[in-house]
Amino acid sequence: MKKSVIQIKFEEKIRKRLDGRSLEVAEFIFSDPEIQALHEYANIVSIKRMGYNDHGPVHMRKAALNSILMFDLLTQAGIKLNLEKEGVGSAEDSKIAVIIAALLHDIGMTVSRDKHEFMSVTLAIPYVENLLEQFYHNDLNKKIILRSLIIECIFGHMATQAIQTLEAGLVLIGDGCDMEQGRSRITTMLSGKPRVGDIHKYSSTGIKKVHISPGNKKPIKIKVDMTESVGFFQIEEVLFPKIASSPVKEFIELEAGVIGKDYKKYL
Repeated sequence: MKKSVIQIKFEEKIRKRLDGRSLEVAEFIFSDPEIQALHEYANIVSIKRMGYNDHGPVHMRKAALNSILMFDLLTQAGIKLNLEKEGVGSAEDSKIAVIIAALLHDIGMTVSRDKHEFMSVTLAIPYVENLLEQFYHNDLNKKIILRSLIIECIFGHMATQAIQTLEAGLVLIGDGCDMEQGRSRITTMLSGKPRVGDIHKYSSTGIKKVHISPGNKKPIKIKVDMTESVGFFQIEEVLFPKIASSPVKEFIELEAGVIGKDYKKYL
């Protein structure tokens, strides 16, 4: 199955931020034809069947990249994620869990939008088992721990379930940060009669760019540039609630605004 130019671009961006085992894991996922087919079909169901935004290969790679960027900012600030803090794993183990979860979090969209986070867990388990067997076959404890952590990261990405780990919090926010104009481009072009939920795709057309960078007082700063004020819906109804329910919240600065006007500081 041929990959799109933009999908390849995001894979390259992810590769540049990884090394060692985490890079090997990402490469394994990128080259898996079944996972690629799931990603493609998730988009067909999401966009063509239900009229939602992108939930396919590009979105899952953008969510992964966002999560990795924030992961690196936390570790650069000396913050240990849960596995390392609790003495049951390394920073690399945590990063691998985040990568796997982010790249599988929306495969449940191949079944249903409703409770798709749980569908994603069900569909992801065989692939998670295979990945952990490939890369942790000599470490039973790590396999058990990482499997549970990855499941938490996946089922927690909609902020419908309480999560306790920074790892899951990163996937939650990394997913929420994919709200730029391109994500709703196809659904906007295909739109017909107005329907419930249209505000999500139209509001995302007002988001120009989401920047993830070091903060002034906290490790992570998320700055959202808008072309139209309708983009505030995405911030206040999608992104901010995800940040608010994430264990990563205390480490984040959030501001958003229309380019050329004053920006609103949320955190």
